Amino acid sequence: MNVTMLRGKLHRATVTEANLNYVGSITIDEGLMEAAGILEYEQVQIVDINNGNRFETYVIKGERNSGMICLNGAAARLVQVGDKVIIMNYGQLSLEEAANHKPQVVLLEDNNQIIETNDFIKHGVESGS
Repeated sequence: MNVTMLRGKLHRATVTEANLNYVGSITIDEGLMEAAGILEYEQVQIVDINNGNRFETYVIKGERNSGMICLNGAAARLVQVGDKVIIMNYGQLSLEEAANHKPQVVLLEDNNQIIETNDFIKHGVESGS
């Protein structure tokens, strides 16, 4: 049996752009993608902390060290520039793999610079916010 587990997340990213006229997806700074273990074209779930919207799309690599978090196409209607979002990717693991799995969690500042990267944050305990 396989289970779907959180692989990584960008926590409290700030939306820098919303481009309705671009063909779908989310553009993410390449360095942030690497820090969270997110691959280009990978499916991600996005949760908007400001308005509660939850949706899925795929990732396009953005310029490294730009801090870019840009929602494109229809997803641009679900956020506003300045909103805080959580971007999560998931993977299928066997029960044996899942027993020792820890997601890669990246905590971000308001300008999408990395505060901390770790492999686990206890639920209900959040630093810096």
